[in-house]
Amino acid sequence: MATMTDIIENFIKELMKESNSIQIQRNELASLFSCVPSQINYVLTTRFTLDRGYFVESKQGGGGYVQIAKIQQNKKDYIKDLLNEKIGDQISFKRAKDIVENLKDTELITERESKIILSSIDEKSLIIPICDMKEKVRASILKNLIILLINTGE
Repeated sequence: MATMTDIIENFIKELMKESNSIQIQRNELASLFSCVPSQINYVLTTRFTLDRGYFVESKQGGGGYVQIAKIQQNKKDYIKDLLNEKIGDQISFKRAKDIVENLKDTELITERESKIILSSIDEKSLIIPICDMKEKVRASILKNLIILLINTGE
């Protein structure tokens, strides 16, 4: 069952299908979903992050508008940046999950592929007693899976 956070996220993504950038009023959105504005803030700060390919900017005045923009990048540049900068030598599961969600949202990988990747790098799969080592192994697995899936998808 979808949570309120999921519902709000999907609503915003649906609005963005027409345009790569939208401006919404936090209070109006909260009123529409019968929730508090902080719930909208939570969705924006956890579901519309740079790792997921979004840039969010708050506009003061006029009732608290928020500008959400989908970051457009060349595919090769994006993958290079993803592998070298965003993943790097080690990565937490939460950051890795955000990256995989963005790859799915931009249709670089399928829903099934995202589930396989997340299953491969979750805490249950990486039973390594040294925590620092776990994040290094996760980064290595994630990079290899992304390279494999992106290269075979062309």
